[in-house]
Amino acid sequence: MFDNLKAFTRKILTFVGRKITSLVDFFYPPFRKYMSLRLFRYAVTGVSNLVFDWVLYFITFHFLLEKQMLHLGPITFSSHIAAMLLVFPITFTSGFLLQKYVTFSASAIKGRVQIIRYLSVVLANLLINYLGLKLLVDFLFLYPTPSKMIVTFFTVIFSYLSQKKYTFRIKKS
Repeated sequence: MFDNLKAFTRKILTFVGRKITSLVDFFYPPFRKYMSLRLFRYAVTGVSNLVFDWVLYFITFHFLLEKQMLHLGPITFSSHIAAMLLVFPITFTSGFLLQKYVTFSASAIKGRVQIIRYLSVVLANLLINYLGLKLLVDFLFLYPTPSKMIVTFFTVIFSYLSQKKYTFRIKKS
């Protein structure tokens, strides 16, 4: 029974992935001169997942948590951190599925290997963000928002190359 459910889920995800891919590809022609199709798909799915993250964060922070602390026994989280922690697994999953079934659907690497690699890239990005912000804000005394923009530029490049060459690598025949 578990194998049937797994196969059914994979079929559904593949079907939805193909539909999303078709929609994204429809808007690609004007960008053909400037970027590859894979980079375009990566940009569209990445920005879509980012906006999804912002919307979920807003809803969670304002309506689910109502800007209140989250008390979990001996641990208390501020509302903005609790919202981030609650939203992270959802947008991590949606981001992974978009990359697996839309951007890098030709990869033959097993899904369980891909998700572990994807998580390692996400964790590396968190570390790059932390270290980059520490350097730019605390040591070079730049403003936080422009610092975040600079660090994001580097994490996007790192993430794309890591996903392409490591997480969802496609073997050349």
